Amino acid sequence: MTDKKSMKQVKFKRHHKLTSGQLDMAPLIDCVLLLMIYFMLTSSFIMQPGLKIKLPEAKTTEQGVPQPVLVSVTQKNAIFFQDRQVTIPELESLLAAEGKKGKFVLVVKGDQDASHGLVVKVLDIARLAGAEKLVVATRPEL
Repeated sequence: MTDKKSMKQVKFKRHHKLTSGQLDMAPLIDCVLLLMIYFMLTSSFIMQPGLKIKLPEAKTTEQGVPQPVLVSVTQKNAIFFQDRQVTIPELESLLAAEGKKGKFVLVVKGDQDASHGLVVKVLDIARLAGAEKLVVATRPEL
């Protein structure tokens, strides 16, 4: 056994002085910047989140049409001018207004299952409104 004199006594502090700490902002700022970069990058890939159009494939596709007027025809034959749904008479008036501004390029994004007659009607309306060039959007064939 050990005798009590050889053991050293350890005294613990009974009163601790509390100091106010500071929150390090650098990791928090890093996280916010990373989230901001992530959302900026992912939001630039979204063109039309509300429209699901499966473009037909083609070996010859044009890239980079400057300042086009976009008309989409969905699988259920709904017509969208830019981002809002329109009827045929509304489309005629909107394209006529574009024609009054001057020559314009019309890009038609027609779903591969959309009515061919409706896509042709949209192209005809655009030609009558004064479209300089008509482009049917496709995706490259893999």
